[in-house]
Amino acid sequence: MTGTYPITIEKIKHELQLSTSRSSGPGGQNVNKVNTKVTVRWPILTSAVLTDEQKDLLSRKLHTRLTTQGELIISAQDKRTQQANKEEVMRKLEQLLRQAFFVRKKRKPTKPTKASARARVDKKKMQGEKKKWRAKF
Repeated sequence: MTGTYPITIEKIKHELQLSTSRSSGPGGQNVNKVNTKVTVRWPILTSAVLTDEQKDLLSRKLHTRLTTQGELIISAQDKRTQQANKEEVMRKLEQLLRQAFFVRKKRKPTKPTKASARARVDKKKMQGEKKKWRAKF
């Protein structure tokens, strides 16, 4: 999935709300003292960067990940440091945007070749013959 996409992290960075909290991820006793979990919130429906079509597309494709107010929430707590989790949450957001704006190529309908159709029929006839010989007389 390479190519250019209409929305990048740089364009929406000012709309993102980052927050930190205590993580249940790795870190030993450090987990109880330091806020390493990073959560990012992005209000898609009120975004000034997105066009109406893009808002509609994102709300349709990401409907399972949106809150009732149309806010996308992503969090990361797998890393030991806040900075690493921040990078991870940004990577997740970028990946989600790439998947949402990815346009699949249209499938060109094709016909089976005459040889393959003939081979399929021949195989069916052979199978029928095989079964006919198994029958009790």
